[in-house]
Amino acid sequence: GSAKTSSYTLTVDDVGEYIEVGSGGSITIPNSTFAAGDVVSIFNNTAGAITITCSITDAYIAGTDSDKATMSLATRGLATVLFISATRCVVQGNVS
Repeated sequence: GSAKTSSYTLTVDDVGEYIEVGSGGSITIPNSTFAAGDVVSIFNNTAGAITITCSITDAYIAGTDSDKATMSLATRGLATVLFISATRCVVQGNVS
């Protein structure tokens, strides 16, 4: 697909796919949209970090126990979002 160059909210059509973010792009993880086991990958194809906004009730960086409202995806970074339920996800990859 083409790179997202503006704010983009993940949809169920993105499950099993990867979303590429280009200049000026950002990603929102919505609440009550996905099912347990759904996976979406996000690739930041820009020279700077991008913001992932976590509108979902609970969003964790894998290996941590702190619910995040936003995450930063590093330049040329890759993040995989695993949905544990419609209201909880875990993100692994180049995020902080």
